[in-house]
Amino acid sequence: MSVQFHTLGNGFRIVTEHMAGLKSASIGIWVNAGGRHEAVEQNGIAHFLEHMAFKGTKRRSALDIAEALEDVGGYLNAYTSREMTAYYARVLEDDVPLALDVISDILLNPTFDPREIEIERGVILQEIGQSLDTPDDVVFDWLQAVSYPKQALGRTILGPSERVKTFARNDLSRFVGQYYGPDQMILAAAGAVDHDILVAEAERLFGGLTARHVQVPEPAVFQSGEHRAVKDLEQAHFTLAFEAPGYRDASVYTSQIFSMVLGGGMSSRLFQEAREKRGLCYSIFAQAGSFADTGMMTIYSGTSGDDVGGLAELCIDELRRSANDMSEVEVARARTQLKAGMLMGLESPASRCERLARMVAIWNRVPSLEEVVDKIEAVTAPKVADFAASLCGAGKASMALYGPVEGAPDLATLQARLAA
Repeated sequence: MSVQFHTLGNGFRIVTEHMAGLKSASIGIWVNAGGRHEAVEQNGIAHFLEHMAFKGTKRRSALDIAEALEDVGGYLNAYTSREMTAYYARVLEDDVPLALDVISDILLNPTFDPREIEIERGVILQEIGQSLDTPDDVVFDWLQAVSYPKQALGRTILGPSERVKTFARNDLSRFVGQYYGPDQMILAAAGAVDHDILVAEAERLFGGLTARHVQVPEPAVFQSGEHRAVKDLEQAHFTLAFEAPGYRDASVYTSQIFSMVLGGGMSSRLFQEAREKRGLCYSIFAQAGSFADTGMMTIYSGTSGDDVGGLAELCIDELRRSANDMSEVEVARARTQLKAGMLMGLESPASRCERLARMVAIWNRVPSLEEVVDKIEAVTAPKVADFAASLCGAGKASMALYGPVEGAPDLATLQARLAA
């Protein structure tokens, strides 16, 4: 397997990895534009734009786009995150040029037909409604909002219904003009791909675009806050967050390993203590997520209204205990889990393609797997314990709860317990 990287004169980047023995490939374009790049009045436009990409171009109708890759057994999809929007396909080897042609077409030649905008507006409003009816989805949006209040990073990706109802063709075109420049795009491909052919095609399709000045998103400031919504549900949904490192921070692997020790699997502290020993919940986990300049260490559990108070206190107690009795056995297990998860995940061209794009977006290069493994191996039990202690000592946490949560302690009480 070999990674190759090339940048066109206008800043458009191409990164590929040929995987011997494969007859298929994953290919896509990742754009450094997501929810975080939106102004308040634009909230939800990046996601709306992702939907509209499939609704017709100057060369293809919406049906033509759907049939183009499905006729050859492939598929086309997209997603929007807070920092990126991705348009990607999976096809057989001979159809890689077709996939790139379709993806470039939907990015460069969208028509934004007003009739299609109205149809897709209805679809997105249904998606928002579905999200609001899914407690373990909406509670994380609330957690994000109280962690980064009055900031783009704290707003939802889907946007509020009242904003989505107002977006028009000019709004979509304006966002494309702001952020869809060649220097914001990364073409990534993995599997049965030929790097030189893709570079030549990228030059033909994107080489004539002009680089543009892009406004840098405002720096994120993690803050303490609480959102509590009492509702008659079967379960109480409890989330707690602490600030964690951004993905360029040297301690990002320490935070990931700590999250695995705390709540990353069946052997984790939270799972063993809360579920196996005390039967307080069915689902509980911890995870570390990263953005460009900040991150979030998140704990989630679904439990009963009667148990939510005890479970919240247990999470705080386990976090404090982690700072004092972290064992090398636990850290070694988490290191192995992290490495295995990464390596197993990269056995598919789709995962490889995603990794290529993300590494180029972060580092403008693709670190070798050996380099990443070395960084994981360098994380020791004392480092993880120090990280846990830093979370306890920072004094900042945020919390969101949904359901029969009247019995849950407030954030100030949990913070006091954490500092005790």
